[in-house]
Amino acid sequence: MRVLRGITNWMLLAVLPVLLLAGCSFENDGVQPGGGGAGGGGTGRPAIAASPKAADTVAENALPGTPDWKLRKRGQADEIEGYADRVSVLPGESFQLFVSTTTRGFKVEAFRVGWYGGAQARKLWESPRQPGVRQAYPKVNNENYTVTAPWKPSLTVTTKDWPEGVYLLRLSADSGAQRFVPMTLRSAQTAGRLVILNATTTWQAYNLWGGHNLYNGPSGYGDRARAVSFDRPYDKDGTGKFMGYEHPAIVLAEKTGKQLAYATDNDLHANPDLLKGARGLVTLGHDEYWSTNMRTNVTKARDSGVNIAFLGANAVNRHIRFSPTKLGPDRLVTCYKDSSEDPVAKTDPKESTQDWRLPPAPRPESDLIGIMYNCFPAAGSFTVHRPGGWLFRGTGVREGTAFPGLIGPETDAINPAGPTPRPIEVLAHSPIDCGGVPKTADATYYTTKSGSGVVATGTMRWVCAMRGPKCGHGVTEAGRRFVTKATENLLLAMAAGPLGATYPVKDNLREFTG
Repeated sequence: MRVLRGITNWMLLAVLPVLLLAGCSFENDGVQPGGGGAGGGGTGRPAIAASPKAADTVAENALPGTPDWKLRKRGQADEIEGYADRVSVLPGESFQLFVSTTTRGFKVEAFRVGWYGGAQARKLWESPRQPGVRQAYPKVNNENYTVTAPWKPSLTVTTKDWPEGVYLLRLSADSGAQRFVPMTLRSAQTAGRLVILNATTTWQAYNLWGGHNLYNGPSGYGDRARAVSFDRPYDKDGTGKFMGYEHPAIVLAEKTGKQLAYATDNDLHANPDLLKGARGLVTLGHDEYWSTNMRTNVTKARDSGVNIAFLGANAVNRHIRFSPTKLGPDRLVTCYKDSSEDPVAKTDPKESTQDWRLPPAPRPESDLIGIMYNCFPAAGSFTVHRPGGWLFRGTGVREGTAFPGLIGPETDAINPAGPTPRPIEVLAHSPIDCGGVPKTADATYYTTKSGSGVVATGTMRWVCAMRGPKCGHGVTEAGRRFVTKATENLLLAMAAGPLGATYPVKDNLREFTG
């Protein structure tokens, strides 16, 4: 979130009305010359012959992995980079890649993320060498500072025989420079499975490719983008926020052997029945930007018995709108961050794009998550308060057990002004330093009348901590073991059915609100 509002906004919550919302061949026929193949973009739905069969997580991860899936050499910023005309596709559908390189040629390899005996990915496909082209410079819209890459398609990729999951497409230039392009092969149906949600809107919000994102422009906050487009590459390694906030959790989820389904924020927005019959929804380390449809669809799923896990913090904080681009629907994310700037604030206040908790139609995120965003920059130790519960079973923790570095850089906490679902149990209550101001971060569990359970970790570093000391920030090996075991407990319990039926909440909110 980065910018916190003044204390008056917190006080406002107490008096303003809150609306409750309610195995693959390496044949060359998978690649076609640029310009053909799939039309549209975003979450567009081209026709296919039949719905693909759901992937078997156990069978898939029993296959040999490919340890050599990471970037060997990033090279110069423009040496090679690319993007796809779709955020997700169904298995068997095609998508176009737009690639720019300063070298004479390049190739593409597709790696599916998973456990694979510790290899963490499996290579399913490789393209023939493609001719390299240095494409046009970024185009910036002077009205809202939206950046696009007005490029010509380089090749069309057909996902025949690719199972559902998250893929990293590795672009390799003749020079050896490499970048990734992420692609989600979404699930046609999610009934009986845990749905892993890629936070694609947040990836794009922070994407500074071309000089503008929703936080900054060349001159700072003033010329930040008011809308960001998927019609451009991601900066840095090309994966957005995926590697730091999602990859370790997906590897762990696949390792559990539970049947998984995959979707993106764009899919959650576009499909009101996406979560119908699902056992649970898992949002990962940083899922900040949500549309009305996203929030409505998740609330409806929760109220029908679908469990939810928020393995991060600062989720459901920014309200957004989706719009189409020339490449297809839902490829433009609008967020003014200030209702005084948003032209719809007076005509359609419920769709104004500022923090969800703020006027003109405040709907604090705690109504769904249980806790709400309270700090950046945060630093501290995750401190256990209720050690005997099901979530911490087998971790060996006691009341007051603390794990250094696990709190940060943003946190959530119980907010006395609410709204706070009941019954709710505070599982961890962690003292933190919030840029020199003492505060606390909370992890919570609440249940609903439908039987669903909602767990929120309250820290953005939960997923990163699955890497142990490699996460940095003082995270220890003991912290890695704790987070890994607690997450396994959570995923296994969610997959078994509505959490509330098996694990009733021991409400302790009064300990923290008086």
